[in-house]
Amino acid sequence: MESPARQISLVPPPDRRQSETALAIARGTARLLRSLGFACISELPLPSGRRADLVALNERGEIWIVEIKSSVEDLRADQKWQDYRAHCDRLFFAFTRDLPCEIFPGDTGLIVADAYGAHLHCEAPEHRLPAPTRKQMTVRFALAAAQRINRLVDPQGHGEF
Repeated sequence: MESPARQISLVPPPDRRQSETALAIARGTARLLRSLGFACISELPLPSGRRADLVALNERGEIWIVEIKSSVEDLRADQKWQDYRAHCDRLFFAFTRDLPCEIFPGDTGLIVADAYGAHLHCEAPEHRLPAPTRKQMTVRFALAAAQRINRLVDPQGHGEF
């Protein structure tokens, strides 16, 4: 008989809000961010009530937010991305090589990605977070990561922070 621990999926299933293209971009971008020394959380709720596609944190406490765009229409329909600046040191867009770089705002970083990897096409300008905001985001990141691990280890367990 297989042990209960072996039945637990180590990767949560997609929540079905993202397209296959967006999921592929997120995967490749997360690989890039890990190679740069960042840990990533996807779909992190922000203090503003928005939800960031990817939030990355490194050992120096730097916080990057990456907004994933799977099409030109996706970018045009999005009016909320500017709100993310208040919660990160650097703001990036990640997209496939099928989209032209020129459509993205010039004051953001650009990451070109697919399901297998990504490259930093253009560095994002830095706008350092105030210390209280940095602490709030770091705690939010840590709690979300711990809650996700707890749900994997004990899917029937209860309790949200």
